[in-house]
Amino acid sequence: MSSAGPGLSWITAMFLHGSWDHILGNMLFLAIFGKNVEDAYGPLRYLLFYFAGGFAAMMAQTGMTLWFGTAADARTANLGASGAIAAVLGAYFVLYPGSRVTTWIFPVFLVKIPAWVYLGLWFLYQLVEADFGLFNAKANGGGAAFFAHVGGLVFGLLVTRLLIRAGQVAPGQRQPSFA
Repeated sequence: MSSAGPGLSWITAMFLHGSWDHILGNMLFLAIFGKNVEDAYGPLRYLLFYFAGGFAAMMAQTGMTLWFGTAADARTANLGASGAIAAVLGAYFVLYPGSRVTTWIFPVFLVKIPAWVYLGLWFLYQLVEADFGLFNAKANGGGAAFFAHVGGLVFGLLVTRLLIRAGQVAPGQRQPSFA
């Protein structure tokens, strides 16, 4: 447990990262998808959604670790904003499914594909990686909290759908400005 105590450690963990690749990857996804979700949600609701998504993602990862992991796995810190950003991706999936996302396909092809395809493939990748992690904590290098990504995206999907039904957020309210 951090010196921040149990009440704040989940927040501080969202601002710590294991490497430069980790933080740069998170910031890239946040730059591509975050502004449009913030525009739909409004700044304050977006901030609350972001932190709630991070908490839900951390709980998903922690729950799966405690359920399927070892005692040593349970002592490993959960770091990063990936789960909160995954919640933003879930919201984007609901709000702007038809927008086009430019992506790189190995080795040198840039293509524009619908956001629902891109995010759907990203989510399937997280599920596959999370499942491998159930059987081996070191699967594909270990260290990534894939269940946080899964939990965050599911949280983002569900909360955004609920807010749309409640009339608090309108899907496709504005055209996406970056993706």
